[in-house]
Amino acid sequence: MTIILRLFAWGLAAAIAYATLGPATQRPHSNLGQNGEHAFAFVLLGLAFGLAYARAPRLTAVLVIVYTGLVEVLQFLAPGRHARLSDFVVDALAACVGLVGALAIDWVIGRTRRSAA
Repeated sequence: MTIILRLFAWGLAAAIAYATLGPATQRPHSNLGQNGEHAFAFVLLGLAFGLAYARAPRLTAVLVIVYTGLVEVLQFLAPGRHARLSDFVVDALAACVGLVGALAIDWVIGRTRRSAA
C-alpha cells in the first residue's frame, strides 16, 4: 500500500508542476477560482505525501513546503506565468492542512490497530 501511496503522491506532484509551469491554456479550470483550485490541489498533495511518508512527518512537511515554494519560484522562468507570494501562502497553508489530515488519519488507524490487538 505504501508503494501505491508514494506513486500517487509523486504523480500528483508532477501533475501540479505541469499545471503550474506548463502552458496556461492546458491548465485545468474549475468553478473554485484560482485560490480554490490551488488550495484543493495542495491539500491533496499534503494528504498524499503525509500518508505516503507517515514515518517522517516533520521531514515530509519541510519537503512539501519547499516543493510548494520551488514550483512558485520556477514560474519566473515559465513564459506567461508569474509567481506570487499570495499563491505560495495559499499553497503552503493548504499543504499543511493536508499534512495535518494525514496525521489525523494515521493516528486513527494506529489507535484502531491497538484496540483490535
